[in-house]
Amino acid sequence: RHYKKRCQGRMRKHVGDLCLQAGMLQDSLVHYHMAVELLRSVNDFLWLGAALEGLCSASVIYHYPGGTGGKVGSRRAQGGSLSAEAGNRHRPGAQEVLIDPGALTSNGINADTSAEIGRAKNCLSPEDIIDKYKEAISYYGKYKNAGVIELEACVKAVRVLAIQKRSMEASEFLQNAVYINLRQLSEEEKIQRYSILSELYERIGFHRKSAFFKRIAAMQCAAPSIPEPGWRACYKLLLETLPGYSLSLDPKDFSKGTHRGWAAVQMRLLHELVYASRRMGNPALCVRHLSFLLQTMLDFLSDQEKKDVTQSLESYTAKCPGTMEYITLPDGLKLPPVPFTKLPIVRSVKLLNLPTSLRPHKVKSLLGQNVSTKSPFIYSPIIAHSRGEERSKKIEFQWVQGDVCEVQLMVYNPMPFELRVENMGLLTTGVEFESLPAALSLPAESGLYPVTLVGVPQTTGQITVNGYHTSVFGVFSDCLLDNLPGVKTSGCTVEVIPALPRLQISTSLPRSARTLQPSSGDEISTNVSVQLYNGEAQQLIIKLENIGAEPLEKLEVTAKTVNTKEKLYGDFLTWKLEDTLSQFPLKPGKIATLTVNIKVKLDFSCQENLLQDLSDDGISVSGLPLYSPFRQVVKPRVETKPINPQESSKAGDFSHVKTLEAILNFKYSGGPGNVEGYYRNLSLGLHVEVEPSVFFTRVSTLPATSTRQCHLLLDVFNSTEHELTISARNNEDLILHAGECQRMAIQVDKFNFESFPESPTDGTQFANAKQLEEERQQAKGLEINSKLDICWKIISFHKYLREGEASVEGVLNQLVLEHLQLAPLQW
Repeated sequence: RHYKKRCQGRMRKHVGDLCLQAGMLQDSLVHYHMAVELLRSVNDFLWLGAALEGLCSASVIYHYPGGTGGKVGSRRAQGGSLSAEAGNRHRPGAQEVLIDPGALTSNGINADTSAEIGRAKNCLSPEDIIDKYKEAISYYGKYKNAGVIELEACVKAVRVLAIQKRSMEASEFLQNAVYINLRQLSEEEKIQRYSILSELYERIGFHRKSAFFKRIAAMQCAAPSIPEPGWRACYKLLLETLPGYSLSLDPKDFSKGTHRGWAAVQMRLLHELVYASRRMGNPALCVRHLSFLLQTMLDFLSDQEKKDVTQSLESYTAKCPGTMEYITLPDGLKLPPVPFTKLPIVRSVKLLNLPTSLRPHKVKSLLGQNVSTKSPFIYSPIIAHSRGEERSKKIEFQWVQGDVCEVQLMVYNPMPFELRVENMGLLTTGVEFESLPAALSLPAESGLYPVTLVGVPQTTGQITVNGYHTSVFGVFSDCLLDNLPGVKTSGCTVEVIPALPRLQISTSLPRSARTLQPSSGDEISTNVSVQLYNGEAQQLIIKLENIGAEPLEKLEVTAKTVNTKEKLYGDFLTWKLEDTLSQFPLKPGKIATLTVNIKVKLDFSCQENLLQDLSDDGISVSGLPLYSPFRQVVKPRVETKPINPQESSKAGDFSHVKTLEAILNFKYSGGPGNVEGYYRNLSLGLHVEVEPSVFFTRVSTLPATSTRQCHLLLDVFNSTEHELTISARNNEDLILHAGECQRMAIQVDKFNFESFPESPTDGTQFANAKQLEEERQQAKGLEINSKLDICWKIISFHKYLREGEASVEGVLNQLVLEHLQLAPLQW
């Protein structure tokens, strides 16, 4: 009886299989139910498991007509290609024939048909399907030789659970499948087994677990036991594991945000890709993967690992340099380039203005710069707002075509060793640009380090600096600023204007150690200095050389005295520009000269109490003041100009060295830039130290024999350390030793000052009568001085004669002027 039941149960199971294959879903369910009942009673566990699995398969076909198979490499469940409706088409009465498994007789013939039991009763619910699968697998597990069918049952159960979105239960089935002990499998079968496991884990959303088994499959492809390891298959499978470990082959995915995934595992995988590429005989792939490893995992590498990786990279790039080209694999996958944006790390990019002497300036138009000719409206807030936005992106200054332009990068080296960066240059768009590459060596773990990259724009227009290119460890990189996180920049677009000439000046005077600081903030390219005695003149010869590539066509020279409180008499700097302009246009490489006359005439007056100080200090003073009725002429001068007692106590005040400073400005233009209305400025700083020569300590007058003449008495003091002679027109030379004071008398014709108007033609020129009086007095002093022609000479200098003028303009007061004036008598 026991044997009979086992035979009947197995026969039912077999008939159920045939019905399922034939598409008779309802019949197969009935037969499987009967087989389960019969086989369970006789403990035929292997066939019982098979009957349960058949029951599950039929129920799956009913619940999931579309099937449970995956896209590639998955095996469909038995009969999964046919739906329940298709089965009904083969047997028209199947849906109406309702069978109760309990009503079946021992030979399987239906004794009583009943309409109360429907198909749904024979079909398992989705939850029951999984329970029956578990039961079937537990029965298979009792037999050592049933490993293959046990594995198949696990796979089917997982696919059903994947449809039901029950991932955790599915993972339990897969975990069981991993530990199923199969007989001796070939290497190919092992690879297939791990690949299927990986695919199933992927379907239930266990991506890292899927990647784990795919990596095992990849390692199996290159197992030592295989005579010819399949490195290509290994490499292909390793590439498929990347998403599971949050890895991609595009470095842009790692440039923003925090790092995703386990870095240690990712580095191991990348090293395996490099090894597989090398065994495949593809050094370009090795370089690409090693570059990716160094770029994306730099923060996680130890110092020793950094050294090892870079050494490996250099050995590979010696055979095949790294490029910015895409690498296409045989299966069509493209590997994007890996620019080294972290070797070195760039923190800021700043476009630099040209040096002050080379900056272009626009000639101001008559309308003014603020007037827009495009709009008829005086003001529009919309236009103003849009202009503000443009201004924030565009840089205010300009670059010049043909001139070297600079961009400063603040970089640092994150490596624990010296980093050599070769062929570092700029990447630009908009204007033809000749980049002049630089090579630099950054010390280990350096702080922020300024690097200046230069280039020459060859055409005009808008130029945009997009990034920079480098060559590090044999890998060429194009690093775009858009892909660099945390880079500070004040704008990357600048206008390039047409070419201008370049002027270089050199002078006959020595350079000055002191640099002038003009109030306008302009820089002075050259500073020269000269030492003169008061009243002395000297020529300054300036060589103008055109060192640019454009002809020098225009030149304007202006002078400005700065930082001086001294009163100057006469013109300090004079020149004749016509002689220089006659040599224009100045071709590139040619030199023109400009002669500037320097003449210093400061106040020659000396106060009476200073003279007293000289006497007190034991200095030899000959020609003491005479008691003359004109003594009071000097007194008002002393009273009207009181001297600070602290200053007057210093004996050295009379010989104090005065300083005069002036700036010569050269405004020049030429070439295409001149046509567009641009020019350049070049400034020369002049520092003149004025030592006192002679002083007029006292001035008075005496009447002469003729009423139209008088004698001008001047007490002259030699404040130099040398012997000098002083002369006036129609007078004999007077010799003065160092520190000596003598009186000289000059016979002069009285002056007719009627030609000077009492009030100027333009009354608005002077604010009040006092200014008018000072102006008239100055004009009188100038006329008297021109008639006197007082000069001094120092003859003790070995090389050359030092001579100059002694001016009385600042020493003549009102009373002296009245005595020198013709009496207004009408005969």
